[in-house]
Order: sequence, then structure tokens, then C-alpha cells
Amino acid sequence: MSEPASISAGIAGRYATAVFELAKEAGGLAALEADVASLGQALKDSADLRGLIASPVFSRDEQGRAVTALAARMGLSPTVANTLSLMAGNRRLFVLPQLLSALDDMIAEEKGEVTAEVTAAAELTRTQAEKLAASLKKSVGKTVKLNTTVDESLIGGLIVKVGSKMID
Repeated sequence: MSEPASISAGIAGRYATAVFELAKEAGGLAALEADVASLGQALKDSADLRGLIASPVFSRDEQGRAVTALAARMGLSPTVANTLSLMAGNRRLFVLPQLLSALDDMIAEEKGEVTAEVTAAAELTRTQAEKLAASLKKSVGKTVKLNTTVDESLIGGLIVKVGSKMID
């Protein structure tokens, strides 16, 4: 891991731990999970949002107003909304993708789940995904959540990564 990536992961990890613990104490892990999914989808779908969090051109105030409006529009929990505002004020919004990833991992760990990164030659059907998840559950002993991507350059088959274990 490069030094800037390591620093970003460290910053994101500290924020993630704080947010997770606050949500857990308040009994709001379900809301946190929904917020993480919503924000992840928003980041994936919106080039403007990715630009806002990454660009040094926007001032702290501009970023703060933008994330406050975004949180209200998306109906995010107060814990997540306040964290986004704090991150904007501290010029730390650039770690939002790493924060969401860390929170996903913490929530999965709390629920006894593990995420498998699956790369397939073609889109998996629902039945194929369910069979794969069941097979992996037998192998790892935990409920498996699939994060599937399609790589058309593959001739066929799957590449599955669970934690540090890769199955080709």
C-alpha cells in the first residue's frame, strides 16, 4: 500500500470506528447499514459528488453546505450526517470511499458475514449467485455477501476472493 493510501486508510478507519461505535451504542446499526449503502450508490452514480469530495477547489464551507444538503435529501441518520459535516470541516471528505468500505466491513463482522469479491465472465443469475453464496458459506463458515463484477475479458468461470484467499 502506498503511503498516501495508507494515510487515507488510517484516517478513514478512525472515523469509521467512531461512527460504528456511536451507531452501535444508539442501536442504529440497521440505519447505518442503509446509510452506507445509499452513500456508496450515490458515489458510484454521481461524478459531481466524487468531484466534490476529491477537489481542493471547494472550500470547507462549500463542502459542508453540500454534504448537509445531501444528507437531508437522502434522509441520512444524524450520526452519519454529523460525521459528513465534521469531515467537510476538517477537509477529510476525500476518504469517504475508504470510510464506507471500512464501515461495510465492521457491519459485516458484527453480523457474522464476510464479503466475497466475485469477478465473472458474464452476469450471474440469481440462482447462480445463491448457489455460489451457499457453497462459500460451507467453505468459510460465515454468511457470504457477494460483490459481483463482470469482466468480459475472462473466457469463462469465476475469480472469487474472500478476505486474502483467492479462488480461480
